[in-house]
Amino acid sequence: MNDSNDFSGKNGKVKVMYVRSEDQNDGQHKGKRQQDNRRGNNKRDGGRRNERSGRPDDRRSQPPRERSAWRTVSKPNTDELVNDHGGISGKSQIDPEQLRKQRLEETRIYGENACQAMFKNRPDAIVRAWFLQSVTPRFRDALKWMAANRKAYHVVDDEELTKASGTEHHGGVCFLIKKRGGMSVETYLEQAPAKDCVLALEDVGNPHNLGGIMRSCAHFGIQGVILQDAGMLESGAAIRTAEGGAEHIKAIDADGLSATLNHFRQAGYTIVTTSSHKGSQDIAKAQLPEKMVLVLGQERDGLSDSVWDEGDMSLYIGGTGKVESLNVSVATGIMLAQWWQQNKAK
Repeated sequence: MNDSNDFSGKNGKVKVMYVRSEDQNDGQHKGKRQQDNRRGNNKRDGGRRNERSGRPDDRRSQPPRERSAWRTVSKPNTDELVNDHGGISGKSQIDPEQLRKQRLEETRIYGENACQAMFKNRPDAIVRAWFLQSVTPRFRDALKWMAANRKAYHVVDDEELTKASGTEHHGGVCFLIKKRGGMSVETYLEQAPAKDCVLALEDVGNPHNLGGIMRSCAHFGIQGVILQDAGMLESGAAIRTAEGGAEHIKAIDADGLSATLNHFRQAGYTIVTTSSHKGSQDIAKAQLPEKMVLVLGQERDGLSDSVWDEGDMSLYIGGTGKVESLNVSVATGIMLAQWWQQNKAK
C-alpha cells in the first residue's frame, strides 16, 4: 500500500510517495543489532546517567522502536510516462500516435548470422539491441559502434531476451531495426544487371520457406524478389532462416502480380512459370534465358490460372514421382542453381 502527501518545493508542487524498501529485511536486522548494542551500553552506564539526572530511565521500560520498512521518494506531479518499445528498456515521453507509427516502421530480427549481416550492411537502421553475455565477444565491433553512436543496447538474461525477441529461438541476440520496405518495378529496372533472374512468389507466406528462398537467392546472386506484400521478407523468423541472406535481397512491390510480370516482359525479361503439367520442359534439359522472371506458387495449389497464363515458358523438376511436389524453397534452390550454371558461372 502506498501513501502520499503534497509539499511545495523549488519547482512547485511535488507528490511524495512512500514506497516499500527493497532492503527491508537487511534494514530490520541492522536495526535490531543497533538496539541490542544500545541495551548493552545502557546496562553498563545507564545507572550512572540516571544518578546524574535524578530521573529513572523511562526509555528502558518502552518497547524498542521498529525500523520502518518504507522509504520516502519524491516524484513530479505529472502525467504517467509512456512506455517505449513495450516497456522493455525504460520510459519516454513519446506521443502515443507517434509511437504507434514508429512501431509500424520497425521490426525485430534475431539470430547471430542475421544480426551480424545486418550490422555489416545497414548499421544505421539499428534502433536498439539485446544480447546474451555469451555472444558479446563476437559482437565486439557492433557494441563499440552502438556506444559511439548512442544506440541503446542491453546485456540481458535468456528470459529477457525471449521477451524482447518474441521467441525462444533468438540465437542470443535481437535487433530492433527500421524496415526497408519494397521498391517499385521502375526503380529496380533502372539498376538491373544485363544478366538477371528475378523471383516472383504467389501466395507464399510461410516465413521459414521465405527465409530458405532468400538464402538460396543470395547464394546464386538473385537480387530481386517480387511479392504482393514485401513486408513478409522482414519477419524475424524469415530473416533468421535466411542466415544473413536477407541483406542481399531487394523486395519488389507487386501491385497486381500479372501487371508486374507484364512490366518485366516489356523490359526484355522472359516469364518462366513452374508446373508439372504436360507441355512443361524438364529444367535439366532447358536452356534458360539470361533475363527471366521465375514464378513459383504455393506447394498445394501451385500457380493460379491467371498467373500461369502469363508464362512464356514452363518448367518442371524431374524426379521419381513418389511425392507430388517439392517444398517451394527446395524447388527454388534447384531452379536458381540451374540458371546460375548456365548464365552466371561461365
